[in-house]
Amino acid sequence: GDGVKRPSPSELKNKPIARKSLVAIRHISAGETLSAENVGAKRPGTGLSPMLWDEIVGRTATKDFAVDEQITL
Repeated sequence: GDGVKRPSPSELKNKPIARKSLVAIRHISAGETLSAENVGAKRPGTGLSPMLWDEIVGRTATKDFAVDEQITL
């Protein structure tokens, strides 16, 4: 190979499925503070990356989130 690591075409198809997104782990009401008690990470990875955890926790929810709904800003 060329020494550069990159995913193969077959691995790229699995990327959204294998990655995780930030989701509500319980009902969150608009105006409630996002915290470790109400936000978690679950598959699929089509939403906000868990790497944004520190930017999300502590913010105020701008809308209601149902259980397992992806967190949006």
